[in-house]
Amino acid sequence: MLRAIIVDDEELSRKNLATLIADFCEGVEVTFMISSVAEAIAVIGKGKPDLVFLDIQMHKETGFDLLRRIGPIDFDVIFTTAHAEYAIEAIRFSAVDYLLKPIGIEDLRRAIERVQAKRTNHQFQEQIESLLHNLRVNDITSFRLAIPSSDGLLFVGLKDIMYCEADGNYTKIYMNDNKSHVVSKTLKEYENLLGPYHFLRVHHSFLVNIKEIKQYVRGDGGYIIMNNNVSISVAQRKKEGFLKMIDGMVLRPFTD
Repeated sequence: MLRAIIVDDEELSRKNLATLIADFCEGVEVTFMISSVAEAIAVIGKGKPDLVFLDIQMHKETGFDLLRRIGPIDFDVIFTTAHAEYAIEAIRFSAVDYLLKPIGIEDLRRAIERVQAKRTNHQFQEQIESLLHNLRVNDITSFRLAIPSSDGLLFVGLKDIMYCEADGNYTKIYMNDNKSHVVSKTLKEYENLLGPYHFLRVHHSFLVNIKEIKQYVRGDGGYIIMNNNVSISVAQRKKEGFLKMIDGMVLRPFTD
């Protein structure tokens, strides 16, 4: 049985979530419902929950303030929020669960199932540290990305990714230090995540960091040369979008 607490400054939100958990989520018991960061810190210290449902925005404080102040984190967190905002991107890149309000039953079930499945995984502290790092930086291209590995999760700098290559339902991520990682997510998933941040799908099999392009060779069989001297074809149907994106850009490596 997972012992859970709900931290949310809106009473109706607390009650609605507690009702959904009681009615539809076996193996979870809500032990406390809390309205402030200060109270939550005291209750967590004494109650030792397994799981905290944590609202992002509470009066003048945030759920992130709680995480910064509470010290070592030995519980899982599922964030709840009514807004898809910058903070959500930080959460997504850190592979931490979140639920958008109004919370749907199936979304809630899936989030709890993921928590139950990883109870033996001790990397959540690293996920939270990655999340707090991502919240501190002013530029998403300085985010750290959590990627699945055989041992759990790896945390890599977004700016350190050179390109990604499709391999069936897997993706091979090539880093600018010549290392690579095979992850059990599709290239489409990484295109959706990274696409808005200087990454472009130039071919069915390749998603490239445009800041790592050294040269573009024009022609019917146009291709790009990455900074590691690997050549990647630009698909004909992708060429127009690619040229629009790089038009007028000075292609140079990311800076800290």
